Amino acid sequence: MPFTGVSVITDGRAPRSSSPTASSNTSSGYHLLIVEGYSRTKSSTHTGECIRSCPFMVGGYLWCIQYYPNGAKSENADFISLYLGLLNNDDAALASPLKLQFEISFVDQIYNQESTQIRAGQVYELPRSCGLSPVNQRDTLERSKYLKDDSFTLRCDIVVIGDANSRDTATTSPSIKVPSSDMQQHFSDLLLAEEGTDVTFKVGGETIAAHRCVLAARSAVFKAELFGTMKEGMMTTSVIQVDDMDAQVFRAMLGFIYSDSPSEIEEEEDADVMWQHLLIAADRYDLRRLRLMCEEKLSEYVDVTTATTILTLAEQHNCRGLKETCLEFLNSPANLQKVMASGGLDSLAACCPSVLKDLIAKLN
Repeated sequence: MPFTGVSVITDGRAPRSSSPTASSNTSSGYHLLIVEGYSRTKSSTHTGECIRSCPFMVGGYLWCIQYYPNGAKSENADFISLYLGLLNNDDAALASPLKLQFEISFVDQIYNQESTQIRAGQVYELPRSCGLSPVNQRDTLERSKYLKDDSFTLRCDIVVIGDANSRDTATTSPSIKVPSSDMQQHFSDLLLAEEGTDVTFKVGGETIAAHRCVLAARSAVFKAELFGTMKEGMMTTSVIQVDDMDAQVFRAMLGFIYSDSPSEIEEEEDADVMWQHLLIAADRYDLRRLRLMCEEKLSEYVDVTTATTILTLAEQHNCRGLKETCLEFLNSPANLQKVMASGGLDSLAACCPSVLKDLIAKLN
């Protein structure tokens, strides 16, 4: 996507543009918002008050990112809220709704910023503000890897689909509407319907059917098992036994294989435990993107009760980013004291004594 510039918020003051804002009539683009002095913005801005980015142009329209350090509404006062604002919403060209897709993410959340990911997302209609509210609970952000030196960077990706009075009528036809890709949905439906399945797994007492070609295309491990030198042993039985894994975890992994997105794990009661098991499954079947998704999610769950468990998991599965998040959390004397009082370091020493050396080095 074309780059439309950077806005920098320093110590809660109005943003400045650190690079020229592109005057872009292209249908897509992204803008960066850097918040320096996060704690100052939190203390100096009331709930319902926002700090806006510099204006930037995408699709022939002016936009801004609206950052609410203490939530846009009283019920979201413990959250950071982010909205995308359309500045020229009184434009005569907006007599009919403007349609767009967008994503506001931390700059390190690369998979959220892929064009195919955004175009497959929700379609919004303007003129009106639209946003992701709340986007992150404050204490979660403050423990995450995204907040560094009291600063973080947001990225806003926008794809303008158009309206009935599109300004691009010279190159596009208003009678032709190309829908968003629904390929992932078709694959997911294929899995749910079990149509044409040709391989069956026995997992935790449950029988689960799937498609060899889909599994092999997505996982080198499945490819070796189903079509490689390992297939002879697999073909002697009609059912492949999968040990040391719950059926729920295996189904969530299949959901990712077919749709590139894990099932709605956040709705589970013990979501953090589910993400841990899914990370193990992703590592077992060499699903690298899923493993990174699990690392990112588990980073949000690092606290006094989970830090050593997640750190052990990260060490055992060579998850460097997740390991660093846990070590940073334990680098706080207050956090470390609470973990020691709960006996967390004892279990860490028993499972992964080498990690204690890394922790000591971090403290020094």
